[in-house]
Amino acid sequence: MSLSEPVKIGLLCSTTGATAPLEMSQWRGSILAVEEINQRGGVAGRELSVVHYDPGSDSTRFRALAEKLILDDGVNVIFGGYTSSSRKAMLPVVEKHNRLLVYSQQYEGFEFSENIIYSGASPNQNGLQLADFMTSTYGARCYMVGSRYVYPYECNRTMQELLLQHPDGAILGERYLDLNAPFEQFADVVADIQKKRPDFIFCTVIGRTVPYLYQAFAHAGLDPARMPIGSLNTSETEISMMERGVATGHITAAPYFQSIGTPENRTALAGHVERFGRQHPTDMNWEAAYYQMHMYANAFNKAGSDDIGTIMPHLLGAEFAAPQGRVHIDRVNHHMALYPRIGRAGSDGQFSILRESANAVPPDPYMASQSLGDWVTKLSTREH
Repeated sequence: MSLSEPVKIGLLCSTTGATAPLEMSQWRGSILAVEEINQRGGVAGRELSVVHYDPGSDSTRFRALAEKLILDDGVNVIFGGYTSSSRKAMLPVVEKHNRLLVYSQQYEGFEFSENIIYSGASPNQNGLQLADFMTSTYGARCYMVGSRYVYPYECNRTMQELLLQHPDGAILGERYLDLNAPFEQFADVVADIQKKRPDFIFCTVIGRTVPYLYQAFAHAGLDPARMPIGSLNTSETEISMMERGVATGHITAAPYFQSIGTPENRTALAGHVERFGRQHPTDMNWEAAYYQMHMYANAFNKAGSDDIGTIMPHLLGAEFAAPQGRVHIDRVNHHMALYPRIGRAGSDGQFSILRESANAVPPDPYMASQSLGDWVTKLSTREH
């Protein structure tokens, strides 16, 4: 291979299907970073060349296209995947061919692979903080609503274990709906919520159906000041898909919100607006996709190659000044040290940050040493 030949990287972000709006946010974060990297001379003097396919929000397509990227396109590193089902579909492919998958979505935890970098939040970096905030602010009686697949099942299991540590903890309902469920099914769930009157609703609905839960809540006349929806994945992008004001007052726990005031975020946002316009908000998926691409480029510049055996020692332990703050990759478990935050959605579709960590919280994807309240002292209160 010529030293001047472009370096191919794989990008699997769906442009169609149930999770396409979120995956296109990942795509915009990745493409913005790639263009910035190429404007600065590429990696080791070589241009980055993106090979992008649309898996159609279908896990079986993610598996097939990951194999295609490796065997037909000669790609060493694949970026992408939104659902845990898509990640689990690609995992045996990258392990079989000893390639690297960089996964930017927060997820349920309880996984490790030598062939994956997990750059989204682990459950001790969002679920633990959400459980503490919701129980201390609203109460510990919870109704769970999720999509029907592995991520909601496992997140709800972890949340239940945390809530039941509270003296008043109780699960009043647990409902799962298909990724393509109609609005009417969410209206039925909200009717049951009205009867049972939990202190809060834990939402693990994902993709295009997220707005249905929030819209059904609003149409039923429920009050988020008394019984809010708390989520780990409802971001600015999902809110932009809702009727204006529908998400106002609801809570999300995440390492990144577009409203963060760091210099790095302001710079990245300016580049995003210049490249894609103001019609597309940024979100946690965009930010993770953006910074992980820059971390890959930095590691490539040091390694001179993205062969997994060559680049991995330069990725593990690496740090980067991301829009959320200075993050780093844990050498042992391949997950990120990140900055937990609690945000409340406003009528403008942006989040007011209520609490945030002053320091990066190390990942504990197996929740081996976490319990309710462990990180309370790590989160400073921004607003009451």
